[in-house]
Amino acid sequence: MVNRGVIESEVYQNVGQHTFEEFIEMASLFHNYPAPGLLIGGYMVAEAQRYMPEGTLYEAISETSWCLPDAIQMLTPCTVGNGWMRVMNFGLYAMSLYDKSTREGIRVWLDLEKIPHESEIRTWFLKTKAKPDQDSELLRHQIGMAGASILSVEKITLNRSLLVRRNKGKIAVCSVCGEAYPSAHGSICRSCRGESPYEGSLKAESSILYPLPKQIRKVGAEGALGKRAVHDMTQIIPGSDKGAAFRNGQTFDVGDLCRLQQMGKNTLFVQEEAVDDQWVHEDDCAQSFAEAMAGKGIAPRQAPHEGKVTLKAEHDGLLFVDTHRLKAFNLSPGVMAASRKGWTFVRKGAEIAGTRAIPLYMQRDQFECAQGVLSSGPLFEVLPLKQATVGILITGNEVFNGTIEDRFEEIIRAKLTAFNCTVYKAVLVPDDRDAIRVAALEMVEGGCDLLITTAGLSVDPDDVTRHGLVDAGAHSLTYGAPILPGAMTLIGKIGAARLLGVPACALFFQRTSLDLLLPRLLADVDISRDDLAEMGEGGMCLGCSNCTFPKCSFGR
Repeated sequence: MVNRGVIESEVYQNVGQHTFEEFIEMASLFHNYPAPGLLIGGYMVAEAQRYMPEGTLYEAISETSWCLPDAIQMLTPCTVGNGWMRVMNFGLYAMSLYDKSTREGIRVWLDLEKIPHESEIRTWFLKTKAKPDQDSELLRHQIGMAGASILSVEKITLNRSLLVRRNKGKIAVCSVCGEAYPSAHGSICRSCRGESPYEGSLKAESSILYPLPKQIRKVGAEGALGKRAVHDMTQIIPGSDKGAAFRNGQTFDVGDLCRLQQMGKNTLFVQEEAVDDQWVHEDDCAQSFAEAMAGKGIAPRQAPHEGKVTLKAEHDGLLFVDTHRLKAFNLSPGVMAASRKGWTFVRKGAEIAGTRAIPLYMQRDQFECAQGVLSSGPLFEVLPLKQATVGILITGNEVFNGTIEDRFEEIIRAKLTAFNCTVYKAVLVPDDRDAIRVAALEMVEGGCDLLITTAGLSVDPDDVTRHGLVDAGAHSLTYGAPILPGAMTLIGKIGAARLLGVPACALFFQRTSLDLLLPRLLADVDISRDDLAEMGEGGMCLGCSNCTFPKCSFGR
């Protein structure tokens, strides 16, 4: 039975134990004004509470960051501060309460189908009028009259992974700013890693005019005699050469003075005494960064050259790049790292990345700021490719019956040979789901690490390849990819064997989704829907008459 209150001769729905007018006053105090979303949120919370058994210890989720979290915090014990409420900003006007022990609960949402078309609530919800043009008084009136009637309710079970309790863990003191922070964030706090929201400090940005240690002095070229160079000095001969004419630590003799002037070096930096430990030389920075960035499959680091260290592949394989942390590193002041595109097949000895400090000397706190980004693991790895045993399953009535000559086997074999894979066998089967099932299982049971199927993946009624593979026990399936050619690609597994369904476009185009996905599967990398979605940018092959893949934009 819904409680009702009478306010100025209008019958408004109560908000739980509060009259509508009382809740408006509460909202004004807590939220600064009685926002429509907060008033509706009050009814949503009260409706969810109505379904929760008395005495239930519950937590809450808000699926928007607008207004609704305040209603939850006003009417329940669940707050952001105590960790009993999560704000998961899906942009949906919905919330839930759930039992902490059973994960069972109730989700309530503002249901568009229950809001009358002529209602001011609908105008507000869909923003069909600018805010100044909305009738706020009428909107509040309609909200109070409607109450929970514009809401819908469903039972939910919380994802088990979300039951992990908040825990700060160990506390550390940031070596840059001196403030305490959770040590799980890394060797320095997130603010000093460049994530600070504030301007005008080291945490947010750095001047482009980098200072130098007081022990470094600028002298004219004629005053360099007997002094030591403090960095590699590059000589550029246009169209011919670029390299270090003088190396860091080299002492200038009489013959060098003329060469300096020929290079246009009328002044230079020299060091006459040891630099204190509050400064880090560019070579030491680059060496330290490179060692932290390099993961498995990266060749031993070379000595810095012109302030830079280059990383090389130790063996053939697939380059993995931690994209998000590479970006975070490059947001740190005074440093850079550049690499080849991730998921590129690289050969042993190939240069895959380079890093350096921007200034000649980095201040220690800036150095530690950048180093902190690298503290949780390497940025680059070269993943070895498995020399897989592969089964090739070619489907299609026209190929099986000999109406059309099969060319798939030749194409697939050539691509597998490039990666030193062994073909277990190639089998032709008709467009028959049971025949496809039997052939797929025979190959998996025969020890294939990878099963490649061809054709039968479009929307034609005869295309039953997917059905046969599902009958064979295919799982973890993803069908469709933002790659052209190759939109109808299928990825999954049968047992432990990986599965790649290649559409018929591979017969006609030199490069397709097969070329982008095969190396990842041979590197035993799981490919999720998110991974495929990211491949949309660069996922269109231009079909150049003179193909230069992989030295082109396809997949990059």
